[in-house]
Amino acid sequence: MCKTEYAVCGSPHLLEGSLSAFLPSLNLAPRLSIPNPWIRSYSFDGKEEWEVNPLYCNTVREIYPYSNSNRLLNIVDMAIFDFLTGGGGGQALNSASPPRFGRHSHDEISILAPLSQCCVIKRTTLLRLQLLAEPEYRLSDVMRESLLQDPLAPVLTEPHLLALDRRLQLILDAVGRCIDTFGEATVVANDTAQPQSPAAHRAKLDT
Repeated sequence: MCKTEYAVCGSPHLLEGSLSAFLPSLNLAPRLSIPNPWIRSYSFDGKEEWEVNPLYCNTVREIYPYSNSNRLLNIVDMAIFDFLTGGGGGQALNSASPPRFGRHSHDEISILAPLSQCCVIKRTTLLRLQLLAEPEYRLSDVMRESLLQDPLAPVLTEPHLLALDRRLQLILDAVGRCIDTFGEATVVANDTAQPQSPAAHRAKLDT
């Protein structure tokens, strides 16, 4: 199923990867694998409903466990992370995998479908994104400095680092369009008792 626009393809059809999970045994912590409503089919046979129905999120909001918990907000967080790295959409919500950076020259906007269709985001997530968009705490600079400590430094190429800044702005643009349409009170979920502004975050980092 490999196509030229895919970031990574198998050779010829298998792909080596890794998965790390730090979870207690099922006897101690029973749990269910919850499929991501925006899962990708990885098939050429038609499209998933979220790809053709702009009102798909209305359906998701009516389904447990997305109807009465923060899971939908967590899906939006995961989509933002995947979009920043250029990785594919998450398959299940109890999975954990290392970041996979795709092509730096291609921004796969469809990864942001949970954000753009549901128009909701955690306040803490938005504040952090706004902070990382400011010149003194630019995401690419923060990543560059952090990765200098890695034995495999520089790890990411400069185009990949600059792609982070570009994609971050696309995320903020998407949030801005949602706020223009529905209002900040509806879009930004107050997940902290005392929300802080980006300026307050900067002051905390400076001390």
